Parts: sequence; structure tokens; C-alpha cells
Amino acid sequence: MSLKIGDKAPDFTARTTHGEIRFHDWLGDSWAVLFSHPKDFTPVCTTELGAAARLKPEFDRRGVKIIGLSVDPVEDHERWSKDIEDVSGHPVSYPMIGDSDLAIAKLYGMLPADAGDSSQGRTPADNATVRSVYIIGPDKLIKLILQYPMTTGRNFSEILRVIDSMQLTARHKVATPSDWQQGEDVIITPAVSDEDAKQKFPQGWKSPKPYLRIVQQPKD
Repeated sequence: MSLKIGDKAPDFTARTTHGEIRFHDWLGDSWAVLFSHPKDFTPVCTTELGAAARLKPEFDRRGVKIIGLSVDPVEDHERWSKDIEDVSGHPVSYPMIGDSDLAIAKLYGMLPADAGDSSQGRTPADNATVRSVYIIGPDKLIKLILQYPMTTGRNFSEILRVIDSMQLTARHKVATPSDWQQGEDVIITPAVSDEDAKQKFPQGWKSPKPYLRIVQQPKD
């Protein structure tokens, strides 16, 4: 199965470091970030989980839940979380999913169906494709998919920036330009006519091209 933006995030039941969860029930009406790892006790992933732990208050402030997944048992996650705290200085206070039977990695298309049914004996290289980020909206639909090589750590500040953009554009009929940061100018979407735009944005806009209408970021 190949997941795409706009697909419903597959539901599953799994053990985590916070107990058993049913994924869609755990999501509730929140935004969420699910990010996966090929193996516990690996160097790059240790720094990533630590970065997520450090930034968890920023995710909380945006009403976004975060959850990690690694192709290893929950017991290994619990031991690994101590290393992550030692390295980052921040406790791992979000859940980590155990996927020792590879079922969730297969469900999300990160491993092929014939990958087997046990993490036992598998190396990080065997699980190299289990390096994804999924941002999921309150409607349970996938809003973003990112996939990374094992040697490149993920940029969680960028993930927060994308969430800021998606939450803003979900509330207003705007899009965000390249390298946009919170508070900067945005773009009126083509779906909004000039007449409607005058009602929504009475302060007016800049239009360097007929199809490009730049306006101040709307305030909620």
C-alpha cells in the first residue's frame, strides 16, 4: 500500500510506552505527528527523539500530539528512553509505539509485505525505509508525508513551521509562500475571487502578478 496526502491514516491497536492504544481513539480531535525509526539505540534517531522531547511544549501549544514508532519491542523503548534523556536533557514524555511484529510499518507501506513478522535479528539497514514523518489532521487524513535517509536527522523546527502553515490555511483561505514563518505575509488562494477577497481582506493586497496576491497574515 502506498499512502498519499489526503488518505485516511490507517488505524491500528498497539502497545506503547504509555500502554495500549487504538490509534484513531488516541488521536481524538487533535492534530498529530507520527514519526518512525528503523531501530532503537541508533545514533541519529536518539538525537531526533531528544529533539522531539525538547520541543514537546511547542507541539502542545499548537494542540498537536506526537508519537514515535520504532521497529522494536516496548521494553527496548523504555530502556532507550533513558539514553535519550541522558543525551538531550529532556525526558521522553510522549508515547513510543512498539512494532516488533512489523505490522504497523507494513500497514503504512514502510516495509514490504514479505519483510517477515519479527524485528528480532533485523539490522537498521534492513529497516532503512522506516524513516517517515506523517502529519495527521483532526479529520484523520494525512496532511504531509516526509521520508528521510538514515544519515540525515529530521528538522523538528521545520515540522512545527509546516504545522503553523497548515493550521493557518485550514482556518483561512490563504496559502504560505516559500520559507514562510509565523507572522509573515501570505498568499490569497486562487479559489477566492477578487470580489470575495475584498470582503475578506479589506486592507487590500500586493499583486506583482495577476495570479499572485500577497496579503498580511490574517489574525484569528
